[in-house]
Amino acid sequence: MKNPTFLLLKLSVFFIFIGRAWQHLFWDAPYRTFFWDESLLKPIVEGLSSMSWQEYATSATTDTFIQNIVLANGLIYLFAAIAAIRLTMQPKKWQKAIIVLGGISLVFLTVLLTKEKFYHAAQFFEHSIQFGLPFVLLFRFSQRYDQKHFILILKILIALTFFSHGLYAFGFYPVPGNFVDMVIQIFDCSEQSAITFLYIAGVLDFILAILIFIPKAALGALTYAILWGLLTAFARIVANFNWEYPLDSFHQYFYQVVYRLAHGFVPLLVLLYIFKFEDRSKFIKVKKVP
Repeated sequence: MKNPTFLLLKLSVFFIFIGRAWQHLFWDAPYRTFFWDESLLKPIVEGLSSMSWQEYATSATTDTFIQNIVLANGLIYLFAAIAAIRLTMQPKKWQKAIIVLGGISLVFLTVLLTKEKFYHAAQFFEHSIQFGLPFVLLFRFSQRYDQKHFILILKILIALTFFSHGLYAFGFYPVPGNFVDMVIQIFDCSEQSAITFLYIAGVLDFILAILIFIPKAALGALTYAILWGLLTAFARIVANFNWEYPLDSFHQYFYQVVYRLAHGFVPLLVLLYIFKFEDRSKFIKVKKVP
């Protein structure tokens, strides 16, 4: 393995795309939150066609169109995943193009997810690693590529993702019911204990978002981010797994783990870059040999 950091970067982007492809091709995505937005689209629908809004919203043709949009984006993610994992240090133009297209689709998907949550800013920035990493991968091949800026961008994506997640866990926004349910299912605790656990986790997310920018504290913060990022990813399958229907449980929930793996992989990537390229004395105390 000549370049483990490059491989880990590719794998992170691959898992983001393949997880979203799995979701779109076999399940669903929130495109209806846009196409069924009466306040936004009613003037357009009734102005450009002879259909009333009621006819448009209840039409089987409209539903089929939306479903085809979902499937089309699933295919984009699938091809983007293939392009990402097959990247070499001399990428082809088609690979870059499909990764850009997939990245743009991820941004639009994040906007839709944010719209579903009443445009909470944290909902958008919680997905910073997911929609930002494909563009970071392409930046790796840019003529403007600079290693310090590269690492800084990765740290910013980590900080935005964990800080935004912390805003929900802490209770700045209403604590999502699925957060509470997952904690209860995994730890078999009371609802109040689950809320307290999430509150503490939220505070740690805030601390982490600061410490990764402080050299002497960065290694510890990144190590925590690796563990917490992977644990919160696998919590989706652990909390919802049904041993009576293992294959159905895996199919229904594991894709949610897959596209979140980057939440642990990206801090690991930064850690590897620090140990491989940076002056370690900035991050850890180095004993001087007499």
